[in-house]
Parts: sequence; C-alpha cells; structure tokens
Amino acid sequence: MSAISVGQAVVLGAIEGVTEFLPVSSTGHLKIAEGLMGIPVDDDAVIGFSAVIQVGAIAAVLVYFFKDIVRIVSAWLRGLRDKEERYHHDYQFAWWVICATIPIIVVGLAAKPLIKGPLASLWVVAGSLIVGSGVMWAADRMGRHKRGEDDTSFKDAMLVGSSQILALLFPGFSRSGATMSTALMLDLDRVAATRLSFFLGIPALTGAGIYELKDALGTTGTAVLPLAVGTVVSFVVAYASIAWLLKFVAKHSFNAFVIYRVVVGLLLFGLLGAGVINS
Repeated sequence: MSAISVGQAVVLGAIEGVTEFLPVSSTGHLKIAEGLMGIPVDDDAVIGFSAVIQVGAIAAVLVYFFKDIVRIVSAWLRGLRDKEERYHHDYQFAWWVICATIPIIVVGLAAKPLIKGPLASLWVVAGSLIVGSGVMWAADRMGRHKRGEDDTSFKDAMLVGSSQILALLFPGFSRSGATMSTALMLDLDRVAATRLSFFLGIPALTGAGIYELKDALGTTGTAVLPLAVGTVVSFVVAYASIAWLLKFVAKHSFNAFVIYRVVVGLLLFGLLGAGVINS
C-alpha cells in the first residue's frame, strides 16, 4: 500500500512547487501538510517522496533558465579545453557552483541520522521558521544591494552555498531563505541574490532527489503513480512561482515573506501545543 495517495500527491506537489524557491521553507510546508493529512513526517518513504518531487521544481529551473545554463555549461566545457577561456566569468561560475555544493553533500551524508530523526520534528520546523525570519529581516536591512550578478566571486558562492546546510539541518529555515539572506549580507542586490540561490539549488536538490529515490520507491514506500503525479504538479507550479518571484524581488523587499513565516511558525506552535497535529 502506498504511503501517499494520488490526491495527497497533488496537494504536496503544489505546495512543493509554490514554496521551493520562495524563502518560506518548502520542507517546512510539506511537513506541516503531511502532519495535517496524518502522514508520518519521519517515515523514510515520505522523506524520500518529498526529496524526489523537488526534482520537478528543479526541472522548472532548468527550463526557465535554459539559455543561461547552456551558456554557463558551454563556457565550462570550452574552458576545460582552452586555457584562455578560463578567465571567462561563466567558466569560473560553473566551478564555483560545483565547489559550493560540496559542503552540503558532506554534511548531508554525515548528519543523515539526525536529519531523518530528531530534526524532522515539526517543533524544529516551527522554531526554524521564526528564527529564519529574523535572519532574513536583518539581512534585507544590513545589505547595501549594490552588487549585481556579474560581481559575484568564489567567496560569495562558497558562503551562499554553505548556508544551504542551515536548511538541511533545520527544516523550516528554508534553503532559499538561507541562501538569499547570505547573499544579501554580502551586498548583492535582491535579483542577483535570488538568481544565485536558483543556480546553487540545482545540483544540491537534484542530487538529493536522486539519492532518496530508492526510499521513495521502496517496498513499503510510495507507489510510482503518486510520485510521478507529485513531480509533474511540482514542475508546473514551480515554473509559475519562479517567474513571479523574480518580478516581485525586483520591486519589493522581503518583508512580506518575513511576516508570513512568523505567522505560520506561531500557528504551527499553537497546533502542536493543542495536539491538533502530531510532531
């Protein structure tokens, strides 16, 4: 029997698509939804399902930024053959993304028992939502927003990439929120911070989805149909979410996300305290 039904997969896929790239924590929202639907949030199959449907959202990034990705990958391939091409920013940026992904891989493998155990609690999600909101609020005000995408450096990529570890260890903190906040603290403007968050998320989230596939399709795990439905829904909704977010951050601060996160975190604390949902 599938741990997740097709109907539940549609709901979870839509939530993943909306929240994966918004700085509100997709993992946190998925765990809240799973808790409300009575799905065990710490079950290996459920954790695997959540990781796999992220690939749908990542596919949306690949399609949306297809031209940029082709340009960067082409520059990287040319640089491997021609030394003169290695001074090109796109060639260097490709290596930065690769290097910046290593920390989260190492921590993800080393801390897997914690991530799938105590840290999977909804109490952690609620606290991380609120704490992450404070970090985001401070970053948006501390940052001078004076540097564009072409001004990014290896140091920027490593610091922003490493910040993904916060979301890995503390579901609810938000991968997008952590990376965008770090980029803002480094004085990148909001659009550059958002785009950097997208590019750094591609290898990390794709790798996580592939790694977790065996659990999602295990004998006691989720059937293929719900997994496929959730992934497709995630792709469609995420594509629309990416387009909206890039337009939004070009003209607005992150205040709306900060307020929303605090409200959701406090509401979750209330639901857990009242015993409405199980942690």
